[in-house]
Order: sequence, then structure tokens, then C-alpha cells
Amino acid sequence: MTRRFVVVAATWFGTGLSPVAPGTVGTLGAIPLYMAMARLPLWLYLAILVPFFFLSSWVAGRAQEEFGQKDPGTVVIDEVIGYLITMAGVTADWRSILAGFLLFRFFDVVKVWPARYFDRRMRNGYGVVLDDVAAGLYACAALHLLLGYL
Repeated sequence: MTRRFVVVAATWFGTGLSPVAPGTVGTLGAIPLYMAMARLPLWLYLAILVPFFFLSSWVAGRAQEEFGQKDPGTVVIDEVIGYLITMAGVTADWRSILAGFLLFRFFDVVKVWPARYFDRRMRNGYGVVLDDVAAGLYACAALHLLLGYL
């Protein structure tokens, strides 16, 4: 049961198994969860992200053991929390969803400090997730500036 849960959660219901751009496909897989959470009060949305961060870190760490490699490309649960952070406080319309998606993917690929540090130095599940948390925070700030929320 635990192994199956780890694989399903780590690959975000199989989106990470995409042969092409699994991180991008995993981020697309986060959109339905965002849509389900978007109408929540902001405090509750953010409160849900806290345990999801710890769950994601645990899953990513266990998945590294299961797959026998550091930060395997099939593990995309980190993209999910990164995208959810990007979209915090943003209205769920197609322009915002698309802009958030593009900004998050940009910051996830570029790995602005401290994301690069987390990605290269931390060898556990927290390292897998924290670089996407950093990318999500940068993308969230950029998205709010773009949409005029700040």
C-alpha cells in the first residue's frame, strides 16, 4: 500500500511518467487541484499547503529510494506544490492559469537562488521540493505583479 501510494503521489497520478517533459506534464496535472482549491479563503488555501509541503517532501524522499536515483524526472509532486504556491491568491481564470503555468515553468527551469542551492546541495526529499517552492514563490510574486494584485 505505501509503495503504491508513494509511486502514485510522486508521479502525480502518472503524469510524471510522460516520456516528454514530465515536469511540464506534472505541472499541467496540478491545474485540476488548483481549480478545486481556488475558491477557498486564502488563509485555508495557504494552510493546506503546509501539510502538503511535508507530505510532498516525504513522498519525494521515499520515491528517490524506490526509483534509486536523486530527484528522478518521474517525481513531479514537487511541481504540484510549486504551481499551487504560484497560484496563491490568484483568481481561477484561463489567463491567470496560463500565466502562472508559464511563470512557474520558467522559474523552475532557471532555478534562481536559492532554488539552485536546494537542487544541488540537499540530497533528500526536502531538497527535491524546496527548489520548486522557491520557484513557486518567485512565480507567485511575478504573477501578482503581472496581474496587478500587488
